[in-house]
Amino acid sequence: MSSRWVALMELRSRRGRSPQNFQGSWLIAGALLALAAASCAGGAERPQPADGQAAQRSITDGGRRDAFRPLSPEGGSGAATPHVFVIPMENQSIGAIYGSGHAPYINGTLLPQYASADNFADELPGLPSEPHYIWMEAGTNAFADHTFQTDSSPSASNSTASTQHLVTQIEAAGLDWTAYVESVDLSAQPCPISGSGTYVPRHVPFLFFEDVSGSPPSKTASRCAAHERPLASLTDDLAAGRVASYVFITPSLCHDMHGSSSCPSGDKVQAGDAWLSGALPPLIAYVNAEGGVIFIVWDEGTKLPFIAVGPGVKAGYRSPVALNHGSLLKTVEEILGLPILPTVQGVADLGDLFAAGAVPSR
Repeated sequence: MSSRWVALMELRSRRGRSPQNFQGSWLIAGALLALAAASCAGGAERPQPADGQAAQRSITDGGRRDAFRPLSPEGGSGAATPHVFVIPMENQSIGAIYGSGHAPYINGTLLPQYASADNFADELPGLPSEPHYIWMEAGTNAFADHTFQTDSSPSASNSTASTQHLVTQIEAAGLDWTAYVESVDLSAQPCPISGSGTYVPRHVPFLFFEDVSGSPPSKTASRCAAHERPLASLTDDLAAGRVASYVFITPSLCHDMHGSSSCPSGDKVQAGDAWLSGALPPLIAYVNAEGGVIFIVWDEGTKLPFIAVGPGVKAGYRSPVALNHGSLLKTVEEILGLPILPTVQGVADLGDLFAAGAVPSR
């Protein structure tokens, strides 16, 4: 029996309660079985690395493409590019999440099994969400032509012509990226620059860069539309292996701990935690089988929660290293073998959250 199948079945048995608000448990089970079937069809186990081949230089080696030896989930070497999933959550500080009875999935499953940060700072205290999301994409909110300081939608006066940002780097390296968005009609606006219901564009940072969304930003911008998908399609994409190297998942206001008058009444943290309990199991199965990591990040607060989920992270570890949203960006660049943007060269990466030699890499 392949170790990939074993990992999938073990994960499925550990999931605990039934997933909620994410296509239902039957879809998750289908994704797991499809992944397992693909694994079995692949034939023999991956060969084990030769002596010394599994050694992997530190993630702090500068982000060069040759800085890492790629490690498969089973410990062998391989050329496949790992997958990085980023899930942004909203407006909660550490005290509202770590140890909270309102977040039983996070505290009962994620924190004991995976790694978290204890010193993740808000680099833009006092500013709203949007500038923080821009920081996740570019390592700054200030550009030669515009400084982002509000939550306004993309427009001619609220966008930048800068090309110094992550997804443009990804495409330049011959890799792909996808933004999965919840609760938005992409048939009405293939490039979703306008808010509707519980969807807000301020939580999708790529939309504010004119090389993606057009100059001025447009609902029909072709490059943007090519990378935007409804969140409902993610389960099928996982099962079919149609997964980009970089995946940014934007929950609705009802599921990201932000809340809205359009959402059901109830506790915002609890609603987000329940959503994560449904959304994460198929993603965890995927990175365990195919290689990669899931980063769960909060946008603004005092000290912010941050969780790294995947086969290479330190189980139950709380990192004391000083981090911020630039650390997330820098680490994604390092994992995907991209040049490090000048805006984040001086910040710490997320290497402390990973076991020695276990950082996924290209």
